[in-house]
Parts: sequence; structure tokens; C-alpha cells
Amino acid sequence: MSYNILIKILSYPLLGIGFIMVVLGLRWIFHSEPWMLDEVANVERLGISFDELFSQKINNNLPNYLRQIYKFFGLWVAIIGLFISSFSLPKMITNKDNASILLAIVGLLVTMGLYFGYKLIPSSHFIFLGWGMITAFSISLFAFYKIHYTNNG
Repeated sequence: MSYNILIKILSYPLLGIGFIMVVLGLRWIFHSEPWMLDEVANVERLGISFDELFSQKINNNLPNYLRQIYKFFGLWVAIIGLFISSFSLPKMITNKDNASILLAIVGLLVTMGLYFGYKLIPSSHFIFLGWGMITAFSISLFAFYKIHYTNNG
């Protein structure tokens, strides 16, 4: 494979991961009840439905608190996605040091995210997204290896 094609194979999956994170972050920021985006897993983890939880007199401010927390969470997810996308552009990722640092960080992010997903919220639909991100990361890692550790680059 040519060097330019390998750079694209290295870049585009990481760009996809960054884009997905931006979209997820924006969904958490702008959704009126962001905890409902993963309702099944949240209810399973809580052991009580949100209607029951919010109906308790002591929890009157809980929806506002959750909204606040999810908005900040969404902001951080979106910002991390923007960073990943910015450093995954083909002109940025051609530098071996930049690419290796980015791959290490994204690799840690997706593997630990999937680990915590299975450990804490195994019924979440985000598990499937995590496997998609692991696949995309693996494709980028393969291209990085082909570029820097074989006779192709």
C-alpha cells in the first residue's frame, strides 16, 4: 500500500472516533433529560425507575442536578472528541511522535471505556459503540505499524 493510503487508514478511523464523541457530547448537552439516553442501563444500575426516583420528596432537585452533571459530562466528551479529531487530521498525524501519543491516549480511552462499560453498565447500548471504537482504533494502529515499522514508509 502507498504511504498516502496508509496515512488515510491511520487518520480516518481516529477522525471517526473524534466525530462520534463530539456528537455524543452534544447530545448530552442539548437533551432535556440526558439520563434517558441510556435509560435501560441507568435504571438497572439504580434498581429503581426514574419516575419512582424523582417522585420521592427528598429528590425534588435531582433532575436539575443530573441535567447539570450530564451537561458538563457532555461538554468534556465533546471537547475530547474535538482534540482527537484535530490531531487525527492527515497533516497532523504524519509525525510519528504525534501519532504514537494520540494512539496511546485513544487506545487507553477506548479500552478503559469498554472495560468500565462492561463492569458498570453491561446492558448499555454504548457497549456496541465501544466495540466499534476498538475496531476503528485497531485499524489505525495497524496502519501506524505498517507506516513506521515495515519497509512501506
